Formats: sequence, C-alpha cells, structure tokens
Amino acid sequence: MTRKTKKTATAETVRDNIAYAAARPVLSVLVPFLRDDPLALLEALDQEADITQGAVEVVLLDDGSADAALAARVDAGVARAKLPVRVVRLTENEGRARGRNRLATHARADVFLFLDADMRPDNRRFLQAWLDVIALDDPAVAFGGFSLKHASRESAFAVHRAMAEKAECVPWYERARAPEKFVYTSNLLVRRDAFQAEAFDRDFAGWGWEDVEWGMRVARRFSVRHVDIPATHLGLDTVESLAAKYESSVGNFARVVSRHPEVVRGYPSYRAAQLLKKAPALPAWRPLLKRAALARLLPTAARAFSLRLYRAALYAEAV
Repeated sequence: MTRKTKKTATAETVRDNIAYAAARPVLSVLVPFLRDDPLALLEALDQEADITQGAVEVVLLDDGSADAALAARVDAGVARAKLPVRVVRLTENEGRARGRNRLATHARADVFLFLDADMRPDNRRFLQAWLDVIALDDPAVAFGGFSLKHASRESAFAVHRAMAEKAECVPWYERARAPEKFVYTSNLLVRRDAFQAEAFDRDFAGWGWEDVEWGMRVARRFSVRHVDIPATHLGLDTVESLAAKYESSVGNFARVVSRHPEVVRGYPSYRAAQLLKKAPALPAWRPLLKRAALARLLPTAARAFSLRLYRAALYAEAV
C-alpha cells in the first residue's frame, strides 16, 4: 500500500508491505538511510521473522536519497520481506536528528530499536535477544554494543578500524561505568515514554554528536543500561571520509560543549582540544596532522593518532 501524508515541512511518501497491517509489534526497528542500500540489513533481520511472529516491525526512512533505482530495489525487497515493514520516503534530506524523530512517529510499538543501515547483527537471535530484554527488564534505554566482526579488513579502512576498536567496540561492563558516554543510535533500544520525554535535538546539523548529546540528557532522567547484543558496524570510512566528517562536526561538538560542559570536560577529546587551543599558530600547522593521517607509508597506529589529533585541533575552535 502506498499513501501520501498531509503536507509538512518535508513531504513524505509511505509504503507498507503485506505483513504490516495485521502485525501488533512489541518492538519497532527504526532504520534511517541516505543513498545507502538497507536491504542487506533487512534480509538479516528477516531471518528471524518466523521466530518473532509479528512481534517486530521494521520502519525504513529514506532521508531524501532522490535515487529512483535505489527506491525500486528497496520497494522490491520490502515486498519480499516476511517481517512487517514500512518505508517512509522523504523528498528532501532532514538530517540525522530530525530523521530519527520522524521515524519514532511511525513506530507502532512502545519500544524502539534504532539501527543504522550499515549495521549487521552478530548472531541469528539478535531480535529475539532484544525481545528477551524487553520481557525481562523493560529498560527505558539500553545499548547493545558495536563490533567489527563482519567489517572489511581492506587496508583502506585500517585507520578507522584501529580507532573504532579502541574507542567504540567496548564490552558492556566497561560501557556501564560511563553509561551516558556510550550511547550511539546504531544499536539503541529506547522505550516510547523515554523518547517522548527526550527526543533528539532537531537543531543538530551535519555529522555527529546528536546521539551522544541525547544520551547525556536522557541519563539525567532515566537509567541507561548496557547489554551484550552486539551488531557489526560495516560502514568503515577511509581517512579522507572520516576527516571530512570531523570537519563537519565542529558545530555539533560546540553545541554539546555549551549544553553539557560538566560532562564534556571529562572527555579526552575535550581535554586534547583545550591543550591544542593554546598551541601557537594552530591553524597553520593543523593541516600537517591531516597529511600525516593520510600518509599510507606511516604505521596504522601513527596515522590513527594523527587523525585523533587532527580532530582535537578542529575541536579547539569550540572550547
């Protein structure tokens, strides 16, 4: 079924598959994408359709890809899926925060699972494991964790892999020591009442920090749990792409610093930015850090260190 909603700031088109209407989901899996194909993730989730028996629905948000070929592939994949699936397609890009807020308005369950389109479950009982958490504890917020189990080992992504292994692929018991810090929308369970109390800040633009900032706010009002239900982050970036994301995230980092200074002061990225801010002629030699990160002849560890310093040098503008 396809229908158009009433006009809003950004027009949307909605398409449901045949399983959608009759389902009474306990869990809504919310997946935004922009020019990425979400079908591999949908197919992985769909392997649990017979086990979950209508308890899980998937809502996909095409955040303004404007790609007719991709849209046709997604529609065909959704039609094949046994899970109840809705596709929401936007005419213009809204961005990460607004897009996820919009996804929540389409969810029918009282619990949401935010997943990025480039994630893959690490085991075949991924959805069932989340359903078990809901049935046993019904947490307001829970993060399942990252891994790189299925991620590429190509040399082009070696720097990002090294950085992710160090900073993001953290066991649940270590994440639990600073629960608000390790909140990413790539594998995040949120109860409806918690999300209604604290939605994503729609004024974030560009890349990064909107989920971490949300975690800081929500942790003041609700308990944030960390569990061991990991999914692989397949979307490793080249150094060039990662550097571009850092460059676009400075404004978002500044917004977090202004809203949560007491929390951010404890972050290594903040402390490094403060130190670099005092360095003479920082804008003049900052590009050298990026050049070192791009230098393929250097060891991966040295390139990763240079890229972290480059990010801190960018963030020095915001502290």
